[in-house]
Amino acid sequence: MAETRQAYWIAHVRVTDDKAYADYKAKARGAIAAHGGTFLTRGGRYQQMEGPERAWNTLAVFPSFEAAVTCYNSPAYQAAVAIARTACERELVIVEAN
Repeated sequence: MAETRQAYWIAHVRVTDDKAYADYKAKARGAIAAHGGTFLTRGGRYQQMEGPERAWNTLAVFPSFEAAVTCYNSPAYQAAVAIARTACERELVIVEAN
């Protein structure tokens, strides 16, 4: 039987509309929790070392890679993504723990 490994969402964000981004966060929180995701950090203190600076950095953990991908593709999270597209510039990657 294959070992189930946790997975992480890593997002780097530049917010362009604070009000809309607050709406995104409210919707995203429920979708992420529904798939077993929890936030390890969400917008904390940071020091940009390389690459483009994004002042809002988020790390969430999920019970598995599949849960993280399923969450991203879920109708509830995609409704939040539609808001995010108007509220920020971001990169998001899902990484399986090793």
